[in-house]
Amino acid sequence: MKSSITSARGEIVIRRAVARDAKRLTRLVRGSRAYEGQYAAMVADYRVGPDYIETHRVFVAVDADDSAGRVLGFYALILVPAELDLLFVEDGRQGRGIGRLLVEHMRSEARAAGLDRVRVVSHPPAEGFYRSVGALLTGTASANPPAVAWDRPELEFLIP
Repeated sequence: MKSSITSARGEIVIRRAVARDAKRLTRLVRGSRAYEGQYAAMVADYRVGPDYIETHRVFVAVDADDSAGRVLGFYALILVPAELDLLFVEDGRQGRGIGRLLVEHMRSEARAAGLDRVRVVSHPPAEGFYRSVGALLTGTASANPPAVAWDRPELEFLIP
């Protein structure tokens, strides 16, 4: 499935991530302003490795006109158990529809895989985004120190 949106700077397309994207994805996670301050420890040593990309359904959003292939955002869908494990959009590109495009693509991938729902344990500041794209609040995932020292909203996407 090819998903795309047209922005003021060109077309944004979604493609399957490949092993050589690993460092870019790791930089995007570690550099996210959403994980500053109290949340910084959670991503300080986080790594999206080539093995993770090969094991899961990881897709990236790129600008079709960018010859360098700069990653603007990405998501990772785990099939068993069904979970949206990661979804990040570059800080300077948020609010332009890339996150919505990634969620739309994830839903299509989940549907093609025969899933009827996809769980999301959200970073607290991202809960509003997930709700705005149709995720339903189902509960709270308890803190798991030292990696995660705060409770997180648990949501799910229903996949019709």
